[in-house]
Amino acid sequence: MSRLNLPPREDVPAGAQQILDNVGAQLGFVPNMFKTIASNPAVLEVVTTLQGTLSRVLDAKTRHSIALAVSQANGCSYCLAMHTYVATEFGGMSGEDIELGRVGSSVDPKRAAAARFAQRVVDSRGQVSDAELAGVRGAGYTDPQILAIVAVTVQFLLTNFINNVNQTNVDIPTASSVGTSG
Repeated sequence: MSRLNLPPREDVPAGAQQILDNVGAQLGFVPNMFKTIASNPAVLEVVTTLQGTLSRVLDAKTRHSIALAVSQANGCSYCLAMHTYVATEFGGMSGEDIELGRVGSSVDPKRAAAARFAQRVVDSRGQVSDAELAGVRGAGYTDPQILAIVAVTVQFLLTNFINNVNQTNVDIPTASSVGTSG
């Protein structure tokens, strides 16, 4: 059960309602995470603006792989379910690639390097080794792209933390455990 209040739609300020409408138009429904965040319109705006801006810094499958890797590293069941849904429905990712993303890998070697690096950023709190940095560079990422990987990682840390604190009720199909199907 969610621990933060989900405000009734009529209590959400007009500006935040417009953001929720935009999210709903994009996804086909308004996820509980966004409904909860709407209780603080400034935070809702920060989250959705950050998501919109960072949607342009790396290709979608790489962002999905990072989202899955970061959410798995943080044990965020809500985000795992959401990113599995989005990666499947909108990202064209296979079940195998989604499962690999959760363990910091991918069917694509370059995406695997980004997902693995994102997990290392999370696990080390940003204190990655020279070898880890060399590894992501060796996969073909430039320094501006590495900055993008870090920024996207932090974006998902933010939503992981919000959903882990809240224990947001999962309102989409849940993600299976790594190594299982379904």
